[in-house]
Amino acid sequence: MALMVGVSGVRGLVGQTLTPELVLEFARAYGTFLDGGQVVLARDSRPSGPMYAAAAAAGLLAAGCQVTDLGVAMTPTVGRTIIEGKYAGGISITASHNPAPWNGLKFFTNLGFGPSAEDARQIAHIRDQRSFRDVQTGFSAPQADREAGQRHVRAVLAAREVDTSALRGTKVVLDSVNGAGCEHSPALLKGFGIDLVHINAEPTGDFAHPPEPLRENLSQLCQTVRTTRAAIGFAQDPDADRLAIVDENGTYIGEEYTLALAVESVLSRRPGPVAANLSTSRMVDDIAARYGVKVIRTPVGEAHVAAAMLQAGCVVGGEGNGGVIDPRICNVRDSLSAMSLVLQLLAATGKTVSELVAALPCYASIKQKFACPRDRIQAAVSAVTAKFADYNPTTTDGVRVDFPAGWVHVRASNTEPIIRIIAEADSMAAADELVKQVRQVAGV
Repeated sequence: MALMVGVSGVRGLVGQTLTPELVLEFARAYGTFLDGGQVVLARDSRPSGPMYAAAAAAGLLAAGCQVTDLGVAMTPTVGRTIIEGKYAGGISITASHNPAPWNGLKFFTNLGFGPSAEDARQIAHIRDQRSFRDVQTGFSAPQADREAGQRHVRAVLAAREVDTSALRGTKVVLDSVNGAGCEHSPALLKGFGIDLVHINAEPTGDFAHPPEPLRENLSQLCQTVRTTRAAIGFAQDPDADRLAIVDENGTYIGEEYTLALAVESVLSRRPGPVAANLSTSRMVDDIAARYGVKVIRTPVGEAHVAAAMLQAGCVVGGEGNGGVIDPRICNVRDSLSAMSLVLQLLAATGKTVSELVAALPCYASIKQKFACPRDRIQAAVSAVTAKFADYNPTTTDGVRVDFPAGWVHVRASNTEPIIRIIAEADSMAAADELVKQVRQVAGV
């Protein structure tokens, strides 16, 4: 398995494609890109984290940076700390939802979200060319900040706009998958007066199940919601930026619904523009139309969504993988903000999760990927664009074609020689037919 280098940072297999030496080089390249300055450093709970954090700290110091070490911290906590402390940037040692044998580096700008594609390429170029910044004097030891998670929790609680007293004593199950969300997520829920059942709650990095919060990985959470008769179940990924939801019947409702419910929660109180990437469900558009506001569609990638939100003054945004961005808190996906917004919606409406889901538009979606040489991907995208030109396709990230009864998005992976096809329609049969049509045109 090759090392993955892209806009999401660097990821690889521990001790194989990702070595301490490589982490040091990339951190030093990032410090060179920043031209020094004060930088935040954090990690998720993976056992290899301390080793790679030490290597990253060495690289940053070698480039003349001053390092503030948050220890084990959620990715959104890193983003918030950067803005709060006016840091030049940050690095989180995490492989996000990838399995335990993986780890990586996620870079942050001074705005608290990932670099642009061009900046990411420049960081990689500095590392490839070994054109590092050399510093001989002025070194300072990393400073520890172990209060960042508590500040993050307090900010989310302070941002509530609904009287949530009706939720006191409500049973909620949280699966933190033994990741970075273990330590501070309970404080958020207890701030709501929740009766919390916390599973996989030790930040050991020994993931109790495959860590991506998908239906097939959350059987324990679904069963625990049923046996405890909880009102809702939440699942975080290892760095706690994504959130999946299980309803009061123990049914996984689908990752697209996290953002949809958060958008409904925010727009019901503060109508305003919304941002989402091109692969996110049309549910968001339907909700926004009901409140008379626009949805800004961006290329896939959290940094694209965050940049669009800042430019347009969006009140909420995110991606259909369970990622919600509340710009009042931070500029990256934040499972704490997502939990708060969904709980506020429950309190404001008095409805159950299944009732809220039933009130939303219902679509069927298919997400598939196919091996495709990189030199063929653009030809495939161009063929789809030409075939469906009458539908005014969007070509900012591959091609998305919106039909009267559905849409399809065809794009290259940022890290692998594959082509992704995402389709959504009123029924699974219709979505499947869209995929078949596009595959035939694209030749994959």
